[in-house]
Amino acid sequence: MKKWIGLIILCFLFLSFNLSYGETFSISKDTTIIGKLQTHIIKNKESLIEIARHYDLGYNEIVDANPLLDPFVPGDGNKAIIPTFWILPDRPDNFQGIIINLSEMRLYYFHKKSREQMVSTFPIGIGDDGVETPVGKFKISHKIVNPPWYVPESIRKERPELPAVVPPGPENPLGTHAMRLSGLSYLIHGTNRPWAVGRKVTHGCIRLYPEDIPKLFDMVAVGTEVLIVRQPVKVGKIGNDVYVEVHRDDQLKDFDYLKNAMEQLAKKGLLKYVDTFKLYNAVKQKSGIPTSVSIKNKEPQIIPSDLWL
Repeated sequence: MKKWIGLIILCFLFLSFNLSYGETFSISKDTTIIGKLQTHIIKNKESLIEIARHYDLGYNEIVDANPLLDPFVPGDGNKAIIPTFWILPDRPDNFQGIIINLSEMRLYYFHKKSREQMVSTFPIGIGDDGVETPVGKFKISHKIVNPPWYVPESIRKERPELPAVVPPGPENPLGTHAMRLSGLSYLIHGTNRPWAVGRKVTHGCIRLYPEDIPKLFDMVAVGTEVLIVRQPVKVGKIGNDVYVEVHRDDQLKDFDYLKNAMEQLAKKGLLKYVDTFKLYNAVKQKSGIPTSVSIKNKEPQIIPSDLWL
């Protein structure tokens, strides 16, 4: 298996097929869901890691969407679900800026193009256990092209072979572009380890694919607001169909996913249109994919009180 992992990572670093570079959507004030679900027929020795990068997904997204496939050797001819389909995270009215949802390891940038409201979205890597990316409200304070990496003392204790400063180049884990968050030593940056996007591997920084960070960097101005949240459950609708998207977040101990989903649905006036058994299954599976939980005949439903327990 180690040999397979090594070969896959090597191939992943030198992919020859075209890559996606984030996705941008035009939205209205009522838009709650963007994108669409796709499928991919696995060819030859493709891994889910390679396929994820091709579609600009994180490792977590494609693995959660395809629990029956081996991430490293999914099998020639098998069909992989491509979850390029997202419910937008909750945000303040008329919000313009970046929302980072740690629970799904994805960044959303809300901005305007002329008078049109847009949202661009990118997969990310985040802080590991014990060095978690903090939640809160920040701003982009600096933007740096070809940033040197000033190695924190805590990391040098773990890896004493590292120099005090790593110059720009292929050995620099910050990649080609970086944006500093106000009041913190954390950055939104690129990476020289693209296979780690969609994983908890950093010391608190937010990393993007090498092909994604220049696009986000060019779009975002100094002073842009950044909200970092943990929202493992999101709800939305397309027309009259109600959807729920659930991500497993191990940082939230004893979190009641079902109760949270029902509270959100009730707050938005959607709970009475939800099939509670579909909702229960969506919460149980935690696939990370927006899942329809609507009653087929769209008639209001009485919610059994025991499902609130």
